[in-house]
Amino acid sequence: MSMNREQKRMLQRQGEVDADGEPIRQRRSQTSHQPEERTGVAQFTREVRAELRKVAWPSRAETANYATVVVITIIVVTAIVASLDWIFSNSVLNLFDV
Repeated sequence: MSMNREQKRMLQRQGEVDADGEPIRQRRSQTSHQPEERTGVAQFTREVRAELRKVAWPSRAETANYATVVVITIIVVTAIVASLDWIFSNSVLNLFDV
């Protein structure tokens, strides 16, 4: 394994290599993993409902505020892109006298 001094020192501090730079720990070999048994539709639905009960849902007012911010942001960004497009297209047309 080729490594520079800095890498070697770092790996020695972490306990990965010895003083000669040889690996100390052996990597875990990949074992054949038995696939888990699939859950049924009823169990899946129960788990989904249990997780959805834990969600902190926004109130109607918060949702309206978020939607307003998104719509205004979309309008502003669209206006900026459209104006830049118009400026650059007119500049190119004027540049080539079309």
